[in-house]
Amino acid sequence: MTEDQGSPVDQPENAPATLDPEVHAVGTREGMFGVRGTGDTSGYGGLVQPVVFPGHASRPFEGWHEDVAAALDAALAGSGVEGALTGTVIHRGEITFHVRREDLPTVARHLRDDPALRFELCVGVNGVNYPEDTGAELHAVYHLLSMTHNRRVRLEVTCPDSDPHIPSIVATYPTNDWHERETFDMFGIVFDGHPALTRILMPDDWPGHPQRKDYPLGGIPVEYKGGTVPPPDQRRSYN
Repeated sequence: MTEDQGSPVDQPENAPATLDPEVHAVGTREGMFGVRGTGDTSGYGGLVQPVVFPGHASRPFEGWHEDVAAALDAALAGSGVEGALTGTVIHRGEITFHVRREDLPTVARHLRDDPALRFELCVGVNGVNYPEDTGAELHAVYHLLSMTHNRRVRLEVTCPDSDPHIPSIVATYPTNDWHERETFDMFGIVFDGHPALTRILMPDDWPGHPQRKDYPLGGIPVEYKGGTVPPPDQRRSYN
């Protein structure tokens, strides 16, 4: 991209193609994995790039995105959770509804059960850690599929480091059982109401949550059945 095209040459790759006043950076990514103070052996340790969120879209949306948004508004009207949707992002042809965390179970049930929506399947939930997104350091992103209407949407919910709790939606989407356990294991998000929220990948007594940005990337002693992996600066040199 050049200045002749009317956009700044330092615009990050993850910024939306169409600039919007609401677009904002929530931090800076350093290195390949965004961690600091540990040995980044990826070869991208010097990478510095802003972490950019696309802005919220304005109604009316185009095509079926507006159909889904209107149907969801109608379903939530009078349900006692007015204001559950805090914003909607349409980026790269995909729609994401930002949901207030305490209203997530109600929104999920309407998305599954309303005939105009019928998102029968939750494909899973992923965690994301933005340490510099103050008050919303942990994000949970749900991927929903409507087999009836052949549509996909996302729900995004945030919670702070100081209170990492989000209601479970396993009662509505049983397929989310192990996905919530994995997100708890890797990011430390506690899904309240989950029937058995235990670690699924790491041992029960494992300290920390390995996919958080404050977790060491490497260079720490790790033991498996008597074997020890030393830090990089203590390993054998083959030069």
